[in-house]
Amino acid sequence: MDTTLQDPLIGHVLDGRYRVDARIAVGGMATVYRALDMRLDRVCALKVMHAALADDQVFVARFIREARSAARLAHHNVVGVFDQGTDGGHVYLAMEYVDGCTLRDVLRERGALQPRAALDVLEPMLAALGAAHRAGLVHRDMKPENVLIGDDGRVKVADFGLVGAVDGQTSTNTESLLGTVSYLAPEQIEHGVSDTRTDLYACGVVLYEMLTGSKPHSGGTPAQVLYQRLQADVAAPSGRVPGLAPALDALVARAAARDPERRPADAVALLSEVRSVRAGLTDAQLDVVPPEARNRTQAGAENLTTVLPRPVDDDRDPSPVERTARFPSPPLDPPEETDGSRHRAARRRGPRRPLLVVLGAVLAVLLGTGVWYINSGQFIRTPSVLSLTEGDARAKLRDAGLEVRVERDHSLTVDRGRVMESDPSPGERIRRNGAVTVVVSRGPEVVKVPDLSGTPLDDARRELKGLGLEPGLVIRRFDEEVAQGAVVSTEPAAGTESRTGSAVRLTVSKGREIEVPDVSGQDVASARETLREAGLDVRIAPERVFSEEEKGTIAVQSPEPGAVRGGGETVTLTVSKGPDLVAVPDVESMSADEARSTLEGAGFEVRIRRIFLGDTVFNQNPDPGEQAPRGSEITLWVR
Repeated sequence: MDTTLQDPLIGHVLDGRYRVDARIAVGGMATVYRALDMRLDRVCALKVMHAALADDQVFVARFIREARSAARLAHHNVVGVFDQGTDGGHVYLAMEYVDGCTLRDVLRERGALQPRAALDVLEPMLAALGAAHRAGLVHRDMKPENVLIGDDGRVKVADFGLVGAVDGQTSTNTESLLGTVSYLAPEQIEHGVSDTRTDLYACGVVLYEMLTGSKPHSGGTPAQVLYQRLQADVAAPSGRVPGLAPALDALVARAAARDPERRPADAVALLSEVRSVRAGLTDAQLDVVPPEARNRTQAGAENLTTVLPRPVDDDRDPSPVERTARFPSPPLDPPEETDGSRHRAARRRGPRRPLLVVLGAVLAVLLGTGVWYINSGQFIRTPSVLSLTEGDARAKLRDAGLEVRVERDHSLTVDRGRVMESDPSPGERIRRNGAVTVVVSRGPEVVKVPDLSGTPLDDARRELKGLGLEPGLVIRRFDEEVAQGAVVSTEPAAGTESRTGSAVRLTVSKGREIEVPDVSGQDVASARETLREAGLDVRIAPERVFSEEEKGTIAVQSPEPGAVRGGGETVTLTVSKGPDLVAVPDVESMSADEARSTLEGAGFEVRIRRIFLGDTVFNQNPDPGEQAPRGSEITLWVR
């Protein structure tokens, strides 16, 4: 039974407008359906978010961002977005429907492509990305699954759901590792940075895969693939394809360079380089057949991955970013005719015409029989076994007459023992006696938290990331034994088994606890020795200040005496210039208020002593004209 018929959305009308007719594909975030826009009477693709994610505002925001970003790219190599909305618990995007297949389908069926076909796919990919880059956007998830090839040969880039601003940054921890592992650039893995050049790295990997039929890095786990990505360059594809032009090796090496500075600036620049390389290749170099290429010559509905288009009339001379690449069939040049050949052909055409009519009828019958054979039950849709236990998945596939192959991998989201993906995907066509590969979850990958005691903080962070763990919150405290800046302990503790991607809290030493001694009034040499003996570093401030302390001694220290600091921390000392001496004004014979105002204006404190009830100053101490420290007290006698 076709499992798509069990989907409750089939036959449902979303938002009173979109009639859901068939399921096309299922992804980790959404399901894509073929639908009819009943208002405009056109077929479209409807991308409906999984119900479990519809309540998550982060995922809903990502959906809306995809709609807005793709809508900005009015380019014929980008899958257009028509509409976005919600209907009850369903959040959806209405998109352009591309009747054809994905580049992943092509690679799965054909293994590897000849250079001519690989470049025919790469050029429109770069044209689409070039339009995005010039609009200030980065795709961040380029992979064969997101490259659609229509029945007319037109190539379109889909799924701008991860799109971000140029020079944007995204963390690569478990909550936001969004790109597919095999196509992530080293800087995305190591620093979480994405810009136009990260898209070019993915395109370089895709080009390598098209030319060779396999990915440049492999491993039993995603962590192993990521490690290889950081440590090894993408190998030259000619190592797997003898006779491949050196210029194609150089193109892959430039696009997929580990150092982003060695890549072109954006997709428009890389597209220009691709065209230059192509112009310099001979037909023999463009038509090299890779060893992994599988010949697909059969015609009919089962040849799902054909990329040979019908000719499209287009007399325009498109710009580098707007050009649409196709897979052209080679033109057939008719043989040169002579008078004799035309005469003989004219004599042959008459008596053989009935024979040609009979042959045409026979061919039509054979073709009809072939189509009937193909559509008479030789193919079925792959049943959905996602989230089923391994045993239930085996039983369901075998009941459908299919062979089962099992692979296993770790997953943070799918429970151990349950199916996380299948190849072919649910709903794809497969022969009745074909084989389906299911990937069964081993649950989250588990690693032991390392013993980081005494390890400097930066080294500890690198070690955790190398194991697939995330450095978490840093707490600092005094420790008598561990050097300042080194790890004291972790949470979870060393030796604890923890899932990859989980955070590890680090407690870091502030050094030995020290009470800062008071060095005020000491000369610089004595103060420096006192503090260093206590385990503190010393810094002398370049500026000096007036103070009550003797000139050349310590006037101010920071932190203040008695503060608690860790060993190796710095105390800043400010040296005294001595008291700030000022000449005392003569205020004798002034009224008390006038004298107070004059002295305070000169920077002194004032103390008044009265004799009887008078108000005139008759004596002051210090005497007028003497030098006294600014801020010191002047005594006045009034009568």
